[in-house]
Amino acid sequence: MRIGILTSGGDAPGMNAAISAVVKSAEHNNIEVLGIKYGFQGLVKEEVISLNCFDVDGISQRGGTILKTARCQEFIKEDGKQKAINTLKKYRINGLIVIGGNGSFEGAKELAKSGIKVVGIPGTIDNDLAYTDFCIGFDTTLNTVLECIGKIKDSDSSHEKTTIVEVMGRYCGDLALYAGLAGGGEIIATPEKKLSYDIICKRLKENVDKGKKDNVIIITEKMYDIEDLKEYIEVNLRISLRSTVLGFVQRGGNPSGFDRVLATKMGVRAVELLRDGIDRRFVGIKENKIIDINFNEINYQNISRQKEYDYLDQIL
Repeated sequence: MRIGILTSGGDAPGMNAAISAVVKSAEHNNIEVLGIKYGFQGLVKEEVISLNCFDVDGISQRGGTILKTARCQEFIKEDGKQKAINTLKKYRINGLIVIGGNGSFEGAKELAKSGIKVVGIPGTIDNDLAYTDFCIGFDTTLNTVLECIGKIKDSDSSHEKTTIVEVMGRYCGDLALYAGLAGGGEIIATPEKKLSYDIICKRLKENVDKGKKDNVIIITEKMYDIEDLKEYIEVNLRISLRSTVLGFVQRGGNPSGFDRVLATKMGVRAVELLRDGIDRRFVGIKENKIIDINFNEINYQNISRQKEYDYLDQIL
């Protein structure tokens, strides 16, 4: 048996640990592994390499992905998809593992329609796949966010300043939510619980009136124009604010222990599924147990983590 593996979409810390686990588990089961570089683009352009245990030695602790990643517009078109299928057939790849987020999973489903045996592993810092509690990369990114916010709070405290901090998440507020739960901010606004400018001003004024002059407002990207929000607060409350967009620094860094273990478990499960002739599955974790779910049952729409928001309401 010969399987392929690719990483697609945005990179996430822990992808390398998943690649390592897939290669080692496959070798244990006498399965050959081929790596496809640059995601679906690599399938279209035949960027295929052989992988063995020596190739993945020591990569689990590294951030990013040794297979590289890219977004491929050509794959969306029918001729591009056919090129990808032809590559799989040419290299006699009879099973494919796709590591990525919702866009990558849609690509996996397209290949499955053509008879390719595909299994998906969730690798996205946004944590926006509702079928799994955690995606590879989320925990590492959360810790990066907390470290950055901690440094911002040190300076805010010294100057009695308030800072608006924009974190990643795309259309999912998990990074902002969990940063708030971990003690990183006084006001949290997410797509699942969006706050109006007036409510943000009201809550900030309440804190300032109580003597809390250094506050951190954590917002998820794509929700507000951060400079517009900053100006609105300054005009209405007559106080000076700072604003910080954490940006792509959140993607980097060595994966946390949690992400390495999670990626390893998911990688092994993916290989076991293909070994046993089971495909069209996405691997995940629920209630601390590794699961796999049929393509047709997946829900991309992130649901509000109501219990977590209940905790957040009580501590802010």
